[in-house]
Amino acid sequence: QDCCQPRLPAAALEHADCRGGEGRGHRLVTYQPLALSCPRRVTSVSAQGARKRRLAMAAAVGMGQQWVLVEMVQAFYEAPAYHLILEGILILWIIRLLFSKTYKLQERSDLTPKEKEELIEEWQPEPLVPPVSKDHPALNYSVVSGPPSHKIIVNGKECINFASFNFLGLLDNERVKNAAQESLKKYGVGTCGPRGFYGTFDVHLELEDRLAKFMRTEESIIYSYGFATIASAIPAYSKRGDIVFVDEAACFAIQKGLQASRSNIKLFKHNDMADLERLLKEQEIEDQKNPRKACVTRRFILVEGLYMNTGDICPLPELIKLKYIYKVRIFLEESLSFGVLGEHGRGVTEHFGINVDDIDLISANMENSLASIGGFCCGRSFVIDHQRLSGQGYCFSASLPPLLAAAAIEALNIMEENPDIFQILREKCKRIHKALQRISGLIVVGESLSPALHLQLEETSGSRENDMKLLKRIVDYCMNRSIALTQARYLDKEEKCLPPPSIRVVVTVEQTEEELDKAASIIREAAQSVLN
Repeated sequence: QDCCQPRLPAAALEHADCRGGEGRGHRLVTYQPLALSCPRRVTSVSAQGARKRRLAMAAAVGMGQQWVLVEMVQAFYEAPAYHLILEGILILWIIRLLFSKTYKLQERSDLTPKEKEELIEEWQPEPLVPPVSKDHPALNYSVVSGPPSHKIIVNGKECINFASFNFLGLLDNERVKNAAQESLKKYGVGTCGPRGFYGTFDVHLELEDRLAKFMRTEESIIYSYGFATIASAIPAYSKRGDIVFVDEAACFAIQKGLQASRSNIKLFKHNDMADLERLLKEQEIEDQKNPRKACVTRRFILVEGLYMNTGDICPLPELIKLKYIYKVRIFLEESLSFGVLGEHGRGVTEHFGINVDDIDLISANMENSLASIGGFCCGRSFVIDHQRLSGQGYCFSASLPPLLAAAAIEALNIMEENPDIFQILREKCKRIHKALQRISGLIVVGESLSPALHLQLEETSGSRENDMKLLKRIVDYCMNRSIALTQARYLDKEEKCLPPPSIRVVVTVEQTEEELDKAASIIREAAQSVLN
């Protein structure tokens, strides 16, 4: 047998029957060869096959790499722009980190005790507060002796009081003082605890009930400090992310409340409803771009009924229209207008005949017309109850002393029994407003119904400090002639929109017509003497 012929081992043979021809059976033999060649040729054939396989694999790898490169280029063109920009920024940042310089920490050098003492002696700390001149008005205040009622004794000199916010003359009222004395005998001086910790007295609940009925609202809440009232109420409702539209002439207490709320503040020009509507329209467009965020963002309009810094009355009817058009809430600060505007002294809502339910929250202090201390908020029950849990001034400050609550209740009684007192006050405000017109060098700022007017320089000297000195000379001139006036005070570095320097003239029901005319005449003389 030839060695190149395939061997046929017995195990490889298989037998099968088949039928063919005339039906006779034949035996078909099939086999599977175990080798294709003889042993001498196996090595050379295997080597050639291996080489072919390696070449084929190399070609396949090359084609695979080429295909991957094509896919990468294609993916580069199909990728979104922001994805490419982000990857580019990351690559540049990695390159910057690789090639940026490394800085070694300076070697520590131990100082001798003598050197340490010398360094300590040379070191000068930064001042805790900025330097203040000793001539600053806040450090040179006038001293009052006796009650600051109709007549006031300032630095030992008796003057007619045109400086205190005792609009209704109740500060030295006998009925109010008697009510405070009776309360003092019953409850003592203070409370020594917040409302939630044995600081709630029955007289507090009575005052809250009386204020709610007087303002014709469902409920009210009282605070022990007037400034803290609106400053605590704002952050109780408006939080981070909410939007508050505020008049740029808002008082400092409102500004502090907005700062504590951390809300998005948008200032509109003073009493300019067109500018306010512009801001509301812009916000409406922003809300349409992001409706999901708009659904959880609360929006407020915050105004004063009678502005402390300008003496202007807010256009409440127009504000109500904008409220319902743009779906916002209105907070109304009425510290100056409460007990002044309206037939019964209920404020700017009564003055314009606006339904009090159209206002979401009304805030005012009791330190002006009621001649007491503290403040209050009033509105719907669910709105007020929220402050009992979130109003910081309510939750953490000692409650209002009972004697001051009793004095405020008696002042409310007088206001309800004598509604004519508000008409008398308005007539006197109009009289002094008219008498102060056309004073050379000064302009009158404020409504004729405002009991707190401002006198500003007609032409500034170019320096705020010099303007204040000129106004101070006018105040001193009047003081020497028994007319007590005061300059409006502001924290210059903290005010959002710092008002111009001014002299504040306050009208009360106790001042007679002769005294009003005398004050106007002396102010005119002072302006001519100082400014001309």
